Amino acid sequence: MKIHEFQAKQILARYGVRVPRGEVAGKPDQVQEIAQRLGSRVVLKAQIHAGGRGKGGGIKIADTPEQAANLAADMIGMTLVTPQTGPEGRKVKSLLVEEALDIDRELYLGIVIDRATEAPVIMASTEGGMEIEKVAAETPELIIKEFIHPGTGLLGFQARNLAFKLGLKGSTFKQAVAFIDALYKAFEGTDASLAEINPLLITKNGDVLALDAKMNFDDNALYRHPEIRELRDLDEESPLEVEASKHDLNYIKLDGNVGCMVNGAGLAMATMDIVKYSGGVPANFLDVGGGVSEEAVTNAFKILVSDPDVKGALINIFGGIVRCDLIASGVVKAAKELGTNIPIVIRLEGTNVDLGKKILKDSGLTFSWASGMKEAAETVVALVK
Repeated sequence: MKIHEFQAKQILARYGVRVPRGEVAGKPDQVQEIAQRLGSRVVLKAQIHAGGRGKGGGIKIADTPEQAANLAADMIGMTLVTPQTGPEGRKVKSLLVEEALDIDRELYLGIVIDRATEAPVIMASTEGGMEIEKVAAETPELIIKEFIHPGTGLLGFQARNLAFKLGLKGSTFKQAVAFIDALYKAFEGTDASLAEINPLLITKNGDVLALDAKMNFDDNALYRHPEIRELRDLDEESPLEVEASKHDLNYIKLDGNVGCMVNGAGLAMATMDIVKYSGGVPANFLDVGGGVSEEAVTNAFKILVSDPDVKGALINIFGGIVRCDLIASGVVKAAKELGTNIPIVIRLEGTNVDLGKKILKDSGLTFSWASGMKEAAETVVALVK
């Protein structure tokens, strides 16, 4: 789950991560009041779940409270397009109003789970303010890494090593070590999957602050953090993904035209791979999981074909815990209710497969059948062309 920058900074501040003074507002007069309270030049930052805001006009500096209000009037309600929003952009509903600080250096600091070592890794770089993916691709030697053993957590020498390699000295060095320690505690304490500070600001006075902050959380751990779950902003998520989550379904929107309904993450990956191998591009995938009900399957199929980009559907089910007859009943019910006329290719195997096929054949609806994944993928790709 993603949250806004101002929410991330509130969480980080509770763990001792130093952040600029600031408040969030949804109206120009509120922005002006906050700027007056801060009593300095302020930065207005659009709050959307996407990076690259500065390139799209989503970050502006105001010298006076009156100027802040005027800028806010233009920014609130605007559709902000950034490299991460896609061409449709995101509507700006609120602004983070922060004190403007004197910048000496911009660094990078981030924590993620490294899948290869199955452990958190802290990454730091002197190239702050840039896209870290670009830095990693073009100048990987500028990425400093410290792998954290889950049993010991972050050790003191590791934080000092990072601060040393960033070229920090004196009071700034000590502040950076404390900053890294606090950031790791926030990452671990909230079950985050990402805690990223970019840029990590070194002011002209040598202070260390989080100029920007991003936190993502492990959805499977949110039951332990109801206070974080309440921060979810459904307006920032795909409507179909929100609808799928209401039925405990995993739905991911992609860029192609083949809708894929599967059961299990591994089968989902394999299905998308073979669709691509066959010359097609998945429009989405919807994982109905194992213990799914007929009602959930019905809703799943409705969500799948509600995507206007879907020109054909591939249902690829290997019935283990989930029964093929249950899948078949749910698909038939949804297809009849929707009256959809897109081609639907079905590959069913496993528990109650014969009964499932009978339900589909007796439904009066038209389906294309496949005996294997390769055949199913080639068939649906041919039908959508």
